[in-house]
Amino acid sequence: MAEQAQSRVQSAMKEFINEIDRSKLRGLQRGMHLCAADCHGDSMSSMDEVHRCVERCQAHTQKAQQYVQSELERFQESLSRCVLQCQDEVKDKVGPNTSEGEISKYRREFETCAISCCDKNIQKLPNLMIKLKAAFESGAL
Repeated sequence: MAEQAQSRVQSAMKEFINEIDRSKLRGLQRGMHLCAADCHGDSMSSMDEVHRCVERCQAHTQKAQQYVQSELERFQESLSRCVLQCQDEVKDKVGPNTSEGEISKYRREFETCAISCCDKNIQKLPNLMIKLKAAFESGAL
């Protein structure tokens, strides 16, 4: 059961990343490469000038990629904190004299809690997509 929840998170994340790549990042990357190609097409520039030109071409795309990456890391940290909270709640209930039956019950409680964390975090992805797209469209990235 927990594996299914983990699989749902992975699938949702993959879909999310593909969507932001197709809708926003890929166009930036294309522009970056075309810009860099133009830098290399200038036969009058020195090697250092070409290098600086390429760096300027890359700056905008790198900033956007770093922003997306940091938001995805925040998402994953939120999910991890939720699952760790579930773990802490169960650990607090288990003692040296806890029976096998109680341990099985607590294991199910943990799984239910962790699955809930996965589902709650998946539901946050559409709003995160809106936030990212708004940042791109506002010119902030």
